[in-house]
Amino acid sequence: MKEIVVVGGGAGGLELVTQLGHAYGKKKDFNITLIDRSQIHIWKPLLHEVATGSIDINSDGVNYRAHAAKHHYQFKLGTVSHVDPKEQSITLDAISDDKGHVILPERTIGYDILVMAVGSISNDFGTPGVKEHCYFLDSHKQAERFQQALLTHFLRLNQGDKEDKLKLAIVGGGATGVELSAELFHVADLLKAYGMRDMSGKRLNVQLIEAGERILPALPDRITVKAHSALTRLGVTISQGTRVVRAEKHGFETADGTLIEADLMIWAAGVKAPEFVKDIEGFETTRNNQILVKGNLQTANFENVYVIGDCCACKQANGSFVPPRAQSAHQMASIVFANIKASFKDQPLKEYVYKDYGSLVNLSRYSTVGSLMGNLMGGSMFVEGRIARFVYVSLYRLHLIAIHGWFKATIIMAAQKIGKVVKPKLKLH
Repeated sequence: MKEIVVVGGGAGGLELVTQLGHAYGKKKDFNITLIDRSQIHIWKPLLHEVATGSIDINSDGVNYRAHAAKHHYQFKLGTVSHVDPKEQSITLDAISDDKGHVILPERTIGYDILVMAVGSISNDFGTPGVKEHCYFLDSHKQAERFQQALLTHFLRLNQGDKEDKLKLAIVGGGATGVELSAELFHVADLLKAYGMRDMSGKRLNVQLIEAGERILPALPDRITVKAHSALTRLGVTISQGTRVVRAEKHGFETADGTLIEADLMIWAAGVKAPEFVKDIEGFETTRNNQILVKGNLQTANFENVYVIGDCCACKQANGSFVPPRAQSAHQMASIVFANIKASFKDQPLKEYVYKDYGSLVNLSRYSTVGSLMGNLMGGSMFVEGRIARFVYVSLYRLHLIAIHGWFKATIIMAAQKIGKVVKPKLKLH
């Protein structure tokens, strides 16, 4: 029996295990397994919408166990605590209920081929107080936790003085911080339709804090300028070149001693692979815990271990590493699937070459800006407005097609459109 295990059900991991299930899941001599610490998948670029209640994970998420049954693989719920590449085994922590009763004991799972697709988590860079006082958006559980806190503050604000404002401070001017800033104003305006007549975006005080010289530092200047202008018009206060040195109960302290007051604090600055990765014997990792791989996405010391997605450190010809984006995870999943098939036939493996198809930033209903085509046309083409929004939505639809197939994905997309008509525009609980 050939055991193929994929750890992590993010964009790349779920697409890969779906392909493997279709190719080998029905064969008696293959066993395909996906391991994830959550039971539900949500496309990570949408987590900021889960955090504001614009998306309900219960209706828009993908249940791994149900998906596994239809796509011929097994799903195991668990958090990986250790990987032993020499023994070809994975250790999963025990699972307990909310009262501390053990549901499943610690388990060890063997493999013949392992794919590490564990994604990334926020990097607090050891900043004091961040873990204690800040919200993170690394998973749907964290996003839902923030949504509950946000809704509570909206209820309090609506019942209070009409001059009061809700103060939110977001550290990190990347895509998550920028998109969340805009989505907050959209949600505040929508609440008028649900009994909170005194609510609107004007009652928000959102501060976006970026340590670098500009927001969206990884994207072209033109996108940054457009996004900066759109956020400023909404009322977002953007602090660039501002380094946070401490998080306190009532706000962030900056390097110059200024206290940026906040009722809710969100940390969205920097990413790293989960902590357990750096302790895996035989894996070479970067300072952000990412696993260094060869051109074919195998680890340097173990040919039966592949790495894809945000936890993968794949060096390009120009010396830079492949950026941690959904599009790179999708491309890596396709290459690893092809290489696993090739290895069974003793054929040469393919080298992964990152193709940049551009970047898009969605500022809720207010604007979408980005660049398209990337290196396909020898340069980038700037887009904004409806065209950019259409392409942004299309990327999510392509992900649905990859994990469900054309037929079911089309039904899901139609159901989501109907749902927008019959369901509340916000998750209100």
